[in-house]
Amino acid sequence: MAGQGIRKLMRCLRFSLGIVVAFSGGLFFLMNGVCLAQAGESEQGESTAQSMDMDQHDHAEGTVDMMVPHQKHLGPHMKWTALRPANADDADRADQIVQTLRQALAKYIDYRVAMDDGYVPLHPERTPKHYHFPNKHRRFLAKIRFDPAEPTALLYRKTWDGYELEGAMYTAPRGMSEDQLNERVPLSVAQWHAHVNLCFQPDGSRRRMTRKQLGLKGTIATESECQQAGGRFVPQAGGWMIHVYPFEATPVKIWTH
Repeated sequence: MAGQGIRKLMRCLRFSLGIVVAFSGGLFFLMNGVCLAQAGESEQGESTAQSMDMDQHDHAEGTVDMMVPHQKHLGPHMKWTALRPANADDADRADQIVQTLRQALAKYIDYRVAMDDGYVPLHPERTPKHYHFPNKHRRFLAKIRFDPAEPTALLYRKTWDGYELEGAMYTAPRGMSEDQLNERVPLSVAQWHAHVNLCFQPDGSRRRMTRKQLGLKGTIATESECQQAGGRFVPQAGGWMIHVYPFEATPVKIWTH
């Protein structure tokens, strides 16, 4: 009887210890996940500031007004070119760009072909709405000339077995005027955008800053605020960018960010 009691007591202790270990392991996993998420967001902010022309930048979803294509993406960290009056010549020029891009993208429906041509997925470990596949060589060429058949990056949606092609992105140097950007893509049809007034964690700093303060969605939007928080202020991260979805049915959807 005494032996049976001891065995029951040992089984009970092992069961209790298992619960404690499982709970502790789950808590550690949860805390580790939170830390990794915070580190990822900080890393995203740093890479955005250091990129030459572009980086992963996902914007809020929402219904887009037909008359103001980018009104859902207004804010202190977004700068847009002014939308010019519509005219037939610009519409024809924009349509020609779309037709050229559509033909150029046909082979990139297979994302592996795109990767063979130098388009590499940016931050595939994250879960943005659109995955950017930038091409370093074409990003360099975009600084000196514009070729509608050679976009700086391709835009894909993640699928269960790979990626589905959605569109492309053109880039231009940050120093370009709106007239120069208009020569590339008519500003009466589409608007270029840039990421501005950004605050990032300073390089090598041990000072902690909250996630809400930093990056593209951060609350800090002025240099003085960023300095007071101990951050590193970036007036503009990268150059000008414009998204194109050439497989859509209407110009509004094709050129809506």
